[in-house]
Amino acid sequence: QVQLVESGGGLVQAGGSLRLSCAASGRRFRINNMAWYRQAPGKLRELVAAITSAGSTNSADSVKDRFTISRDNAKNTVYLQMNSLKPEDTAVYYCNADGLDTTNYRPLEIWGQGTLVTVSS
Repeated sequence: QVQLVESGGGLVQAGGSLRLSCAASGRRFRINNMAWYRQAPGKLRELVAAITSAGSTNSADSVKDRFTISRDNAKNTVYLQMNSLKPEDTAVYYCNADGLDTTNYRPLEIWGQGTLVTVSS
């Protein structure tokens, strides 16, 4: 079974920075795209940023120039560097990955358990 484990959330003041990490672990899998989503109270889950296995990225307009997504393919890990945080960035952040389960060659999509980011004003 493949799982994603997130870390790095917490409480920070507006203008501060946090770095989220998400590592995939398990047996016999290949990860293609990785992404970060977030869900604020009472709102729908939204895409924050995504990165392909080749390193191409895209991000939501609301976080451009503030958040940077990166990955270490050797470690099956994706990062989200968040700078100039605003109170409206407060949300649970979820890691997402898609790829291939090489035990049965079926596509897989997995989610992390979520990590809470709280930005105080």
